[in-house]
Amino acid sequence: MPRTPRTSPDTATAFDRQVSNLIELGYPAASGLHAERFAALLAPLREAAVAATADTTDAAETTDAAGEPGDEAVTGRVPFVLVVTRGVVPIGETMPRTTLHRGRLPGFVDRSFEPGALERFVATDEVALPGHDAYLVLDVERGEEFCNAIPHEALGTIADRGRTPLTIEEGIALITHFPQVLVKNKCFSLGGSRSGDRRVPALWISQKAPKLGWCWQGNPHTWLGVASAGGRRAAAPAA
Repeated sequence: MPRTPRTSPDTATAFDRQVSNLIELGYPAASGLHAERFAALLAPLREAAVAATADTTDAAETTDAAGEPGDEAVTGRVPFVLVVTRGVVPIGETMPRTTLHRGRLPGFVDRSFEPGALERFVATDEVALPGHDAYLVLDVERGEEFCNAIPHEALGTIADRGRTPLTIEEGIALITHFPQVLVKNKCFSLGGSRSGDRRVPALWISQKAPKLGWCWQGNPHTWLGVASAGGRRAAAPAA
């Protein structure tokens, strides 16, 4: 089937939906900013989103003309996700703002993270973060093809494809904007964040809510893939 490029109006509307979603979820208050200031922090990324997805090939399949979520639960793919880093809103504040699709229970961080452990899970040297408070992660895949694969080996395959594993913040952003991506038997690891040991953070479903936990890098799970992206993009520097 021929691939259809995304039109700028659709991308802009989809971006605005994600900004509105964060505001409705209370991100401004969690960041200590007024809603207007928070929106202004993200506004420069609108143009970056349009530019980055101008040649995106799956736009017609993933987002409709109104910018609403499409069939991400089926495809596990999203053209772009707006990410707010832990420097703006801590992970402990972002996970409770996630829910399952059509769910009501808030997401949570698993108690297996010992005190101070979550702060040590940072982006790996191989993950090139833009170094901004907010940025876009592009061409995101849930990665269910890696279900029942050894996470360490799956990460090697992702690197060989020129892709990059998602970080914790990026995974949380994905299910914040597209909760339908997190479904039974298609959950995913976030290998872009590591703490210097053999643990790989992951998002899955527990107690009818999203849970941020971790699994060992050498242990496969039939229900756990590895999420990845085609790249990241920050806003262009101000002229």
